[in-house]
Amino acid sequence: MLRNRVLSQLLKAIGYDANSKTLEVQFRNGGIFQYFAVPVTVYDRLIHADSKGRFFSTQVRPHFKFRRLE
Repeated sequence: MLRNRVLSQLLKAIGYDANSKTLEVQFRNGGIFQYFAVPVTVYDRLIHADSKGRFFSTQVRPHFKFRRLE
């Protein structure tokens, strides 16, 4: 999945596949995670959030199933 770099202290890059509703997040520490069944509205709000790290930590991480990529 293509990820775009973002300005954030926590996140390095974010990608989204609208067909599968999969959000892919690359952290500054190198970890890459996929989050499933994420509505496009949540992705849009994440991309436009003033604090992407805070939005991710409160609106994505606790609400969606995920897996870590190797």
